[in-house]
Amino acid sequence: MEIKVLHQVMEWNEDVSAQVKKTLEENKVCLVNVMGSPGCGKTSFITELISRLREEFSIGVIEGDIAGQIDAERIAALGIPSVQLNTDGACHIEAMSILHILPQFALGGLDLMLVAYIGNLVCPAEFDIGENFRITILSVPEGDDKVKKYPLMFTDTDCLVLNKCDMLPYFDFDLQAVEADYRAVNPEGPLFQASCRTGEGMEALVGHLKSRIRSELARASEEAEAAGTAEAKAAEKA
Repeated sequence: MEIKVLHQVMEWNEDVSAQVKKTLEENKVCLVNVMGSPGCGKTSFITELISRLREEFSIGVIEGDIAGQIDAERIAALGIPSVQLNTDGACHIEAMSILHILPQFALGGLDLMLVAYIGNLVCPAEFDIGENFRITILSVPEGDDKVKKYPLMFTDTDCLVLNKCDMLPYFDFDLQAVEADYRAVNPEGPLFQASCRTGEGMEALVGHLKSRIRSELARASEEAEAAGTAEAKAAEKA
């Protein structure tokens, strides 16, 4: 019975995530899901991205946490529209929560929506929230065994960021083992070493993300144009 219920929940979430994608596509907004453990540096990473992306893209942020609004306040202080999503104990975010939050933003004025997902390496990997792509952050202090322990999170990501690399000299962290484990489950996935504190590796990472975001926005524009042409033709025939 549990398997059947879970199956139904997942199917329902997929239906809603499709609605999220449609809404964002119509407004030409790219949604990026930033995932990782508590303390891996998701919000610091997002604030660093904002400083490097805001000249080109208009950005909004959804901060997902069990409770509190510390991170959302930190983002809002940068002059970036931000909404706090508290799950009140739930370990993951469902697409319906994102769908309900979207009207809080002026989507027509945004290019990029960043979601700081609840700190968790287990169930979040199973829930599509309507994102265009995922970034998973693994920090050096967490240890080098996480890809082996939580393979689905790293299999289903579009980009792995090894954060806090400035801490490598101080931890017994096997960088080669992490890369080998990642390649075993995600052979084509990009991997970047970076430090939000020192800026190390951020230029290459941001360059990759800019290219991906531009591509997603261009695709949305093309599909919107094609839909408009199809509607115009249908109206002519009518």
